[in-house]
Amino acid sequence: MTEGNFVDYVKIYVSSGKGGKGSTHLHREKFIEKGGPDGGDGGRGGHVYLIGNKGLWTLYHLKFARHIKATHGGDGGSARSTGADGEDKYIEVPLGTVVRDKETNEILFEITEDGEKQIVAKGGKGGLGNWHFRSSTNQTPRYSQPGMPAEERDIILELKVLADVGLVGFPNAGKSTLLSVLTSAKPKIADYPFTTLKPNLGIVAYRDFQSFVIADIPGIIEGAAEGKGLGHYFLRHIERNSTLLFLVPADAEDIKAQYDILLDELRRYNPEMLDKDRLVVVSKADMLDDELKAEMKQQLDKDFKGIPYMFISSVAQQGLTELKDKLWQMLNAETE
Repeated sequence: MTEGNFVDYVKIYVSSGKGGKGSTHLHREKFIEKGGPDGGDGGRGGHVYLIGNKGLWTLYHLKFARHIKATHGGDGGSARSTGADGEDKYIEVPLGTVVRDKETNEILFEITEDGEKQIVAKGGKGGLGNWHFRSSTNQTPRYSQPGMPAEERDIILELKVLADVGLVGFPNAGKSTLLSVLTSAKPKIADYPFTTLKPNLGIVAYRDFQSFVIADIPGIIEGAAEGKGLGHYFLRHIERNSTLLFLVPADAEDIKAQYDILLDELRRYNPEMLDKDRLVVVSKADMLDDELKAEMKQQLDKDFKGIPYMFISSVAQQGLTELKDKLWQMLNAETE
């Protein structure tokens, strides 16, 4: 998935079909002078559904589909024939899509399972034909019901990436490089801040043909929760991750201080973020000799009591197997 094709926010107008009107037909046939009412019912208008598709990772296919309308129900006919139902419209969305009403900003529902189907605009019910209104005192009713109107609304589709592990760090911490060596993803990598402009996803192949999904979120800076930088816009993608991997480069002036800033930004955005499992990873460890690494470990043991940490080097391929083992252990701790 290229960066330009990742779309996680779209606004669309949806409209169901209106119901068909009932018929006011009176039966006429040779040798039957007064056959009575036989008007059929109108057909139901088409619904508009959202359906989950695990094969989709983006809302890009809806970027230019601003108006989605189902068809109207057919009118009733003679001989009590019912009008045809309108054709339903199905909008496929990736798992993790949140649907909001644009006017009220109310969350209508979320799509989290493959094949999950939800109605976002219900088709109008078809009107009853005059056959339903016959009685002993009204044997030839010359009226029927109109169909119910269509339902229309503007909705917002907001994708929250369903990944197992979220990479959190400052710009240039090495998140994209780590993603590129752990997975087959090909994120853009350069030596300037904010190289990553959109979240990148990758599947980490693990032992015995198992796997888990990791997401690289654009770099977070201090003040991100208030809208500074790019990371604030994509913080919602971290909400669905069960484990957060804090990446801090070994050449940082104060590793604990950087971690605290990142953690505080997550807390200010959504306090529930602090309930997730955390792993601190010191990247670019190939820059450290054994003596310096030993000194840093002594300090980190004091700083990160109860929080696991480890050293890796994406470029030198150091500690990556141990990192995958640790992440797999954390992701499956609850199920064991």
